[in-house]
Amino acid sequence: VWLGIMLPVLGIKSLSPYAVTYLDRLLTMHPNLTKGFGMIGPKDFFPLLDFAFMPNNSLPPSLQEQLRQLYPRLKVLAFGAKPETTLHTYFPSFLSRATPSCPPAMKKELLTSMSQCLSLDPLSFSVWRQLYTKHLSQSSLLLNHLLESWDSSSKKVCQSLQETIRSFKVTNEELAARGPSGDQDVAACDAACKELLRRMKGRGFPWSRLLLVLLVFGAGFLLHDVRTHGSFQASSSARLLRSSGVLSASQQAWQKVSHGCLEGYRWLERSLPLYGSQAMSVLQPQLELLWVKSSELALYVSEQGSSLTSWAHDSLPGFVEWLQSRVPESLLHFAECVRELLLFLVRSCLVPLLECVAAALERGWQHLLDSCNGEMSWGCLREHLTSFTYSSWMYLQNTTRAVTKWALAVISGH
Repeated sequence: VWLGIMLPVLGIKSLSPYAVTYLDRLLTMHPNLTKGFGMIGPKDFFPLLDFAFMPNNSLPPSLQEQLRQLYPRLKVLAFGAKPETTLHTYFPSFLSRATPSCPPAMKKELLTSMSQCLSLDPLSFSVWRQLYTKHLSQSSLLLNHLLESWDSSSKKVCQSLQETIRSFKVTNEELAARGPSGDQDVAACDAACKELLRRMKGRGFPWSRLLLVLLVFGAGFLLHDVRTHGSFQASSSARLLRSSGVLSASQQAWQKVSHGCLEGYRWLERSLPLYGSQAMSVLQPQLELLWVKSSELALYVSEQGSSLTSWAHDSLPGFVEWLQSRVPESLLHFAECVRELLLFLVRSCLVPLLECVAAALERGWQHLLDSCNGEMSWGCLREHLTSFTYSSWMYLQNTTRAVTKWALAVISGH
């Protein structure tokens, strides 16, 4: 009823508000759009699209915005329950409207709708090939849109698109050989086609996915092998690695790496005190000078701050009176509440937290000094670092074992 009576009067100024309001009420009363599939066809849908997105039409901006909010549901009704069989009938009208001078909002909607047609209804590609020469500028926009959304396109669409792009490339060569008419649009389409073909060739074999699958499969096989034989040394994987020489080579490499790390650690142990004392002897005069200059700067800032504070103390009462005379009482009360809240947070939360952190640091430092017999040395610090590293490694090892046992239990349970 609305399509037959209200749609023809949608452009009449006195009747448009009633028509849009009634359409909104209909869609609100019937939220289940599946019952309305097939009621709106291309003949009724595209006038609604033009009214919703084309500027300077007979609808006021407020009604146009209201109709634009209803447009997604109208689009669902128009495409129906099986868009994969009907969208190719909408594609020609979408394509003819997508001109370079089209308004941005409508251009975005048209390009999105055409991409939807191509991805859902394969017949849209054949329709596009038939209309290509008559709509070169529109096809150029669509090709560039496909380039921009290339990463999100599906493999099925890429296969159909590849055939269409090759057909377009042949057509572009024929059009370029005929003469300069429409040369700019042909060049734009040809450039977009070449870029699309280049990206299609770039989608080669998915080596990264294959590597990930092989890695997951290898890890699962290794876990199953170790679980079956009880240990890694008794597993088939270890025997294979030993027979191929990989295990011995990896052990030798690990020994060399460990030896190199140990030598580096010993060199640091010998050289660090020497180089540290040399650096201290070189940097100490500069550090003392920097400390003196910093003290002078701090004293100067303190003097300037005290003078500024005294000036503010003398000027603040007058400023406060002037502010109170011009600021509402409620705002001053709100500022006072905020100040009290901040003071409460600082006194009740921040200060106790900092005190706890300082006490914890002091206890930790005192415990470290007590364990080093009251004197901090490199040997004592090294022992603590070694102990901490060993404890962390044992914790990590135990956690890894627990996770491995849990994973094996889950695998065996399934």
